[in-house]
Amino acid sequence: MIHETAKIHPSAVIEGNVTIGANVSVGPFTYITGNVSIGDGTEVMSHVVIKGDTTIGKDNRIFPFSIIGEENQDKKYGGEITTVVVGDRNVIRESVQIHRGTTQDKATTVIGDDNLLCVNAHIAHDVIVGNHTHIGNNAILGGHVTVGDYAGVMALSAIHPFCSIGAYAYVGGCSAVVQDVLPYVLAQGNHASPFGLNLVGLKRNGFEKAEIRGLQKAYKEIYRLGKTLDEAKLVLVEMAEEFTSITPMLDMLNNSERGIIR
Repeated sequence: MIHETAKIHPSAVIEGNVTIGANVSVGPFTYITGNVSIGDGTEVMSHVVIKGDTTIGKDNRIFPFSIIGEENQDKKYGGEITTVVVGDRNVIRESVQIHRGTTQDKATTVIGDDNLLCVNAHIAHDVIVGNHTHIGNNAILGGHVTVGDYAGVMALSAIHPFCSIGAYAYVGGCSAVVQDVLPYVLAQGNHASPFGLNLVGLKRNGFEKAEIRGLQKAYKEIYRLGKTLDEAKLVLVEMAEEFTSITPMLDMLNNSERGIIR
């Protein structure tokens, strides 16, 4: 189950039903056990632990002391078979923890593609992380959290369980997020408050000026004009016909369980 082109250090321990793809490298003192699959071209450095029912895609870089697929910290967890799925081209820095899911939710924890998980980031059970995100040093994603594509959660920030961080949103460092952060919104503080749109992120990711102006108008409807959310949503429905990027904001407003930061 280990491809002939894989390079495994003699001190690494690999046991169980492990599949290792082409051109994978596994560094010294790494421990891989269970039903684990590692895709082609992935680099697993020294002192990494990969356990459980874990699938890791192609061309990832996993730095020392990371732990992927360990039992979660939910007191209800009773050893059920649950999973971790990691996509392609992720950079998982030192001491990152990614815990397996629980049967009370999706039974899986998912990391998408092209993400940067910085030193000591904690990805708890049943978390869903999209693509092209940036999770900063010592950031904590509590259980059942969702992080949308191109979002950022900066260093030392904590996201409360069951909260959602919308696509292209940005949570500044040392923030405590206890409700959902709408797509495109810049949030900061304890408890986190909205501070306008993530304009830098929108421009970097190719949003046109007209689309950004539309999102700014939507933001004002929600946060600046003293309207109730129901009143703001009526306006946003009409605006979304012209500016399609407003639709994800509407979707979160309609589906949020914890409410949005205000």
